Formats: sequence, C-alpha cells, structure tokens
Amino acid sequence: MTSPIPVPEAVRLLTKSRVLELQYAAGEVYRLDFEYLRVYTPSAEARGHAPGQEVLQTGKRNVELLAVEPVGSYALKLIFSDGHESGLYPWELLYNLAVHHDQLWAQYLKLIESRGASRDVDSTPRFQHSACGSRH
Repeated sequence: MTSPIPVPEAVRLLTKSRVLELQYAAGEVYRLDFEYLRVYTPSAEARGHAPGQEVLQTGKRNVELLAVEPVGSYALKLIFSDGHESGLYPWELLYNLAVHHDQLWAQYLKLIESRGASRDVDSTPRFQHSACGSRH
C-alpha cells in the first residue's frame, strides 16, 4: 500500500527571502528558493519528452517567482520572471523537491560545473514558435 501524497496546509510566497514556503500537517516546514524551483521545473521544455532529452537550466540564480496559482487540488503553477510558466508542480513533486533538496541541489551544482555552465549566464538553447513568434 502506498502512503498518501502529503499536501501542504499552507503555501507562502516570501519574495524578500526569495523562497516558497511549504507547511505540512506533521509540522514539517520547507523553504524552496526560486532558483531551485526554476531549475527543477517539470516542464517538457526542460525535462524533454523522453530520457536523454533534458535541457540543463542555466542562468537562473536571480530568477524571481512572480506568482503562485493553484491548479485544481493537485498542483501549483509557478510563474517566473524569465517568462517560464509552463511547468505544473504537483504536490508529490514539491514534497520530493523539499525532502531531497540537499541531494538534488548538489547534483545540479556538479552538473553545472562539469558542463562549464553558469548559474548567472543563461546558456539554455532558445527556440521560436512559428505560430506566435515568441521566444522561450
């Protein structure tokens, strides 16, 4: 039997601290910084459509989280200052990002270093949508 997915009792956007705070019924409180949330976006743009298609998210150190919108009773939509708003963050993902923060962040920093990339300079490949001409 699987245990139920923890759903936060409270979600707070703390802009001065640059964190999204998640409070759970068991007394757990997690603070996930904006860069971390942006780097681990679940969107297909970053994760790809199949294994091996992931795109390393770079240049996100100063990204701001502009808004947090509930999506039904299962997720949050996070809207970032770099225009990214396509990833839905289900409760399970947010809880896993919180619980495994240190491991995931260390993994990201190691990957950035091994690829000679930067948290300050965005080297993410850009593409244009032919339908609307907007850049992502």
